[in-house]
Amino acid sequence: MSKADYQEIISEYKEQVRVLKEQVNELIDACKAKDSALKRALQKLEYTTDDLDKMQKKEKEDEAKQ
Repeated sequence: MSKADYQEIISEYKEQVRVLKEQVNELIDACKAKDSALKRALQKLEYTTDDLDKMQKKEKEDEAKQ
């Protein structure tokens, strides 16, 4: 193979590496976004659970008063 052939192969590999790096960055960004969404959902669930616990406790107190 000539030097030009090797240069072409190297250029193709460099392009493939660049594309793969872009894909990795996109996946990392998507993962971060998903993590943020999961954290928000978990926080909302925790708040809802706390509210439910408070309401159940209040209902039991109200029933005990009657």
